[in-house]
Amino acid sequence: MRIILASQSPRRRELLTLAGLDFTVISSGFEENSLENDPAKRTMALAEGKALSVYRKVTAGESEPAGGAQAPAVVIGADTMVACAGKILGKPKSREEAEAMIRLLQGRVHEVYTGVSLVWGDGDKPRKKTFFERTDVEVYPMTEAQIARYVDTGEPFDKAGGYGIQGAFAVWVRGIRGDYCNVVGLPIARLTWEMRAAGLIG
Repeated sequence: MRIILASQSPRRRELLTLAGLDFTVISSGFEENSLENDPAKRTMALAEGKALSVYRKVTAGESEPAGGAQAPAVVIGADTMVACAGKILGKPKSREEAEAMIRLLQGRVHEVYTGVSLVWGDGDKPRKKTFFERTDVEVYPMTEAQIARYVDTGEPFDKAGGYGIQGAFAVWVRGIRGDYCNVVGLPIARLTWEMRAAGLIG
């Protein structure tokens, strides 16, 4: 069965590659709008929307991967967001927003949620498995100057919560409780376990 990642995230691609999976990337183009206030439910809804969008494209023949005949496919959709002090933090759109996010995170514990959706089958009625993982992350206290220097790296602007745990922000992470890869953007151990349980991989 072909594996398709419905995401352009280089971090998710790296994690799937580390897992030894052969996959193709197809961007979903899914409009990431949700009124859901619960971060776990929101990430799952967005992940499922992305996966279904790509699954429909592929089954309709609109976006066939190279060398791909109409073989059955499993599509992986994912969405990650950060929650802190009752606020859901997406990707910052400006320097001011990035600094405000890091200011909120510093000196406390926050939660990272990644929703993952598997959509597979061979026709109009796909099967679905959607789940989420949560990791708690504690950040050391930071001064305003330290926050500014981190934002100067440019890392915050394509990352939920305004930071990347695998980058320059690593020196500020005091500890985590849960799956590290979940904070990077994809709970790869849980994902592969769920895929094996569904008979999608060996």
